Amino acid sequence: MGLHLFPVFVVGLLGSVHCAGMCGGIAGALSLAPPRARPGVVVRLRTVGANHPGPPLLRTAAYNTGRIASYAAAGALAGGLGGAAVSLAALPALQAGVLWLANLMLVALGLYLMDAWRGIARIEAMGQMLWRQVAPALRRVGPPDTAGRMLVAGALWGWLPCAMVYSVLVTAMLSGSAASGAAVMLAFGLGTLPMMMALGLAGARLRGWLGLRAVRLCCGAVVLGFGLLGLARAAGGLPASWLEAVCIAPGMAPELAQ
Repeated sequence: MGLHLFPVFVVGLLGSVHCAGMCGGIAGALSLAPPRARPGVVVRLRTVGANHPGPPLLRTAAYNTGRIASYAAAGALAGGLGGAAVSLAALPALQAGVLWLANLMLVALGLYLMDAWRGIARIEAMGQMLWRQVAPALRRVGPPDTAGRMLVAGALWGWLPCAMVYSVLVTAMLSGSAASGAAVMLAFGLGTLPMMMALGLAGARLRGWLGLRAVRLCCGAVVLGFGLLGLARAAGGLPASWLEAVCIAPGMAPELAQ
């Protein structure tokens, strides 16, 4: 695997403060004391979730397993398409362009988490077309009163338009193969897992803490730092060293990391 997975994992871990607002309502619906829910499907999940006899840990784990599986599937698709495009073009310039784009997306994501620039949110608006195709299937799953249904609901919710997910999918495209792309998104999904599990079990109290400006600034600053280091590496301004472990570096074209 040419791409280091550590920075992708950390991006998922720190970027999951965004998940608190985006998916926190659903995760919190799995707890025994659900928070205030959003309109629509989240209200439905909240109502049923509050009366489940089953253990919330199992439901939360099932939901997140389905969600991360969808991330891995999307990563496999992105990695396969990206690898095919590069093999057909055989142009180092194309690989370098994707590398720049991947790190620029990290910079944009960091600024977004810090509430300094929200331009990347437009990507979520573009993704609404995909979500309109997925949402009807989610409604047909039925009440999330079993781990099996929560697994399916999580798998469908994994396709929710999300700027953070899309930014990491660009990195998956850079990986060069379907297997590598799946590994990138799996590492990202595992990074989001601690926060999403905690949201499912702790509910509104944790969501309130994650909404603090200081927390978002700190998390966004680290993600921004990853992107800036990656851009410096792409431009040849940093030597190949231990920084490779915290930068997105291409596995398809080692010469780009020189």
